Amino acid sequence: MALNPKMIRRIHRTLAPILALPLVVTVLTGSLYQIARLNQNLDYYWLIQIHKGQWGPLDLQAVYPFLNGLGLLVMVATGLSMWLPTKPHRRPKHTESQRVLDR
Repeated sequence: MALNPKMIRRIHRTLAPILALPLVVTVLTGSLYQIARLNQNLDYYWLIQIHKGQWGPLDLQAVYPFLNGLGLLVMVATGLSMWLPTKPHRRPKHTESQRVLDR
């Protein structure tokens, strides 16, 4: 079953806001943790826990990286399929009657 461009756009538009949040959390917490390590006298272990997918009682550390990666791959695949042309745009061939009219 081939997905038409409308369906691909709908999938991308629906999933993008949902998948953006975990990706932003991962990027922010990873970057903030690296910055926080410069200040070595304070404990920032909680930041790396959030980065890995443990949010209080909700512990997704076993699946969080895979879900994040899968979500990113889906976004890249749907984004590329919208960005890359699916069919080359060719000029229609002139028929003999059109050639006569063009002269």
